[in-house]
Amino acid sequence: MKAYILDRYGKGQALRLGEVPDPVAAAGEVLVEIHATALNQLDGKIRSGAFKPILPYKPPFVLGHDLAGEIVSVGAGVRRFRVGDTVYARPRDGQIGTFAQRIALNEADVALKPKNLSMEEAASLPLVALTVWQLLVERAQLKAGQKILIHAGSGGVGTIAIQLAKHLGATVATTTSAANADLVRGLGADVVIDYRTQDFSAILSDYDVVLHSLDAETLEASLKILKPGGKLISISGPPDPAFAKAQALNAILRLVLRVMSAGIRRKARRADVDYSFLFMRANGEQLGEIAKLVEDGTIRPVVDRVFPFADINAAMAYVGSGRAKGKVVVNVKDGQGA
Repeated sequence: MKAYILDRYGKGQALRLGEVPDPVAAAGEVLVEIHATALNQLDGKIRSGAFKPILPYKPPFVLGHDLAGEIVSVGAGVRRFRVGDTVYARPRDGQIGTFAQRIALNEADVALKPKNLSMEEAASLPLVALTVWQLLVERAQLKAGQKILIHAGSGGVGTIAIQLAKHLGATVATTTSAANADLVRGLGADVVIDYRTQDFSAILSDYDVVLHSLDAETLEASLKILKPGGKLISISGPPDPAFAKAQALNAILRLVLRVMSAGIRRKARRADVDYSFLFMRANGEQLGEIAKLVEDGTIRPVVDRVFPFADINAAMAYVGSGRAKGKVVVNVKDGQGA
């Protein structure tokens, strides 16, 4: 089958279109013909080598963390799915590779595709929607009447987070550019802050939760707006000791991450704020819950552009530019780079 292969780590390193062996569904796995995939900042970080200590993929390998497609075979013991089901998924770490025509993945990572979405729309959701679910529902336990600041509201995570936070009954503030203000308001944001001309830390106060996805300066400034007992949850780092333990990292890496996060953890304790780092995990059951919210109109995907499979390197460059609103998707099924 055709796939885009990363031959070596490096910032901006081009992916090579090549032939790789056809995957086979092992016991407990399903084989999916991929119709569409989506690109994430995580793909660029892995490509550059920034995540090698945490996710030690050995080149050559196939990138890609999102898919929508059709099941073409099932392995022994699979009970939840059958051939012909249309599904969406975020493969678990260690089994990624959606920049390809097919993939075999654990059935526990898969859910039926929302019926009201195209393949491209569905492919845009898994990684960002799981990130948001695990942050707002599991980690923050966001409740009606609480206040949350969602940084970068027009991005892939932000566009879904605004919608889920409103569904949970929270008051939502977000940062974005003036050009994207109408977009985030349309998604449900109550307070919109133009990060280019306004200082969110001077405007907001007494917030319960901050979803952080930007730089260290913004992370530290976010402490100022949280009430005592508030939660500062970052998806862009620095990773904390709890994450290192959950990942079962070796002693050296655990020490490194402890040192890296020591400053923000210390400042958070002084402010009586809980700091934590979240690295999302694959979960088909949660994708099933998200599909219900999509089908009833609570959540809608935001897709900026759809690229053909042949232009996946151009799509990677576009994501890297930081200009995308919502998600960037690649149509794998049509014109598969031949």
